[in-house]
Amino acid sequence: MSTIERKPYGTTAAGTAVDEYTLTNANNMEVKMITYGGIITSLRVPDRNGVKANVVLGFDNFADYETRSPYFGSITGRFANRIAKATFNLDGKTYMLAANNGVNALHGGVKGFDKQVWKAEEVRGDGEVGVSLTYLSPGGEEGYPGNLSVTVIYTLTDNNELRIDYSATTDAPTVINLTNHSYFNLAGNGAGSIEDHVIMINADTYTHVDETLIPTGELASVEGTPFDLRQPTRIGEHLRSNHPQMVLGRGYDHDFVVNRDDETSLVLAARVTEPNSGRVMEVLTTEPSIQFYTSNFLDGTLVGSSGNTYRQGDGLCLETQHFPDSPNQPGFPSTELRPGDTFQSTTVYRFAVDG
Repeated sequence: MSTIERKPYGTTAAGTAVDEYTLTNANNMEVKMITYGGIITSLRVPDRNGVKANVVLGFDNFADYETRSPYFGSITGRFANRIAKATFNLDGKTYMLAANNGVNALHGGVKGFDKQVWKAEEVRGDGEVGVSLTYLSPGGEEGYPGNLSVTVIYTLTDNNELRIDYSATTDAPTVINLTNHSYFNLAGNGAGSIEDHVIMINADTYTHVDETLIPTGELASVEGTPFDLRQPTRIGEHLRSNHPQMVLGRGYDHDFVVNRDDETSLVLAARVTEPNSGRVMEVLTTEPSIQFYTSNFLDGTLVGSSGNTYRQGDGLCLETQHFPDSPNQPGFPSTELRPGDTFQSTTVYRFAVDG
């Protein structure tokens, strides 16, 4: 039987209460999330022997999420990923954003969606339970135009799927790019390097980047490069490659263009297997791309909920999204949202075991 439980989790520095929701499905798979940033704090799934482990990185206390988190498990927006030189032009007007990643804007700014307290409502359906999170981002917040009304629904199904449905409307033209920034380690949170994980990414091209990790506009072929992950590949095989793009990213920190026949269907973007546990995660999405990031900037200064420190390469992110810097790249799929239209996106993280 699927269940939902709610309990207090903490209080922000400003005095706002934060709740924790625990979703459990009929197979006893469990997801914990908090209303601060919509953060997924724990995701417990079984291995091939039925032994469960938490497969996402995170903390065991709220203070670290509020003050130290590198976006662990959070909703990122208004604009996930980077915007060049923290500025964009829309309808002839220039908008200035916070430069919180060198000269660029990253993940919505200094206080993006990952640092907001969302309103929550329980959702129940046939063979699934969930939490609907809502947030009204006022016009001008972090420099973005338009009052943006956002809903993100986390649903845990009895098919061991975590589905994330995003939707948004605006009262003035704006740009939007939403994703979830969970760091995964299918061997278990705190188990060490993800180099032995085997990954497949369904992409023939990726967005070539400059020295600040902003796309140059070129959709580069993966053929003959460390980015050719169309067949299952051990992550560590190319992680320390001297390929110029890998050097710039200090590993994988690139956006892959998902192969698809149309613009709206839910397609398989990536598949990850952890050989020792047998855990398998498939990522399906309606989004045009997926950012593969191998936690290159974790430096051993953060202690996770397992009690172990997090180091470079101890987790992987698969962030479904539109291309980085899309507002400044007319050749990329548009991230504009206008009054009367609705932004909609769905991503599914599907878990199983291999062997």
